[in-house]
Amino acid sequence: MITDVTLVEPLTGLSAGTRFTLDPLDTNGHLFALRGTGADPTRLFLMRPEPYFQEYSPTIDPSVLAALHLDADDARCAVLVIVTPRSGATQATANLLAPLVLNTSTGHAQQVILDGATWPLRAPLVAA
Repeated sequence: MITDVTLVEPLTGLSAGTRFTLDPLDTNGHLFALRGTGADPTRLFLMRPEPYFQEYSPTIDPSVLAALHLDADDARCAVLVIVTPRSGATQATANLLAPLVLNTSTGHAQQVILDGATWPLRAPLVAA
């Protein structure tokens, strides 16, 4: 997977920049750290949803795919979800309502809000 990421729009709720690095955190290619470059202190955890949410299949708006130079069935399209880690008895959760869509060839990405979708904002991570 590509390591330099450029967001075509800033992340929702953050005023940080649009340039990031994507670093793998496991050997399976499932968990990543998205870190702002330069003076940008933003750090988020991202993961591929498949290991935990096998039925997760968000419909990505064609305008988002076009902005990332992707087609609906494009193998270069990766959908990653933002993970909120927790400590103690509280489980980590994944935001299934606002995934990050990434063109793995160019590194261009965009977070999308799945309007009208019933995916949860804080889905507990429970291995499937």
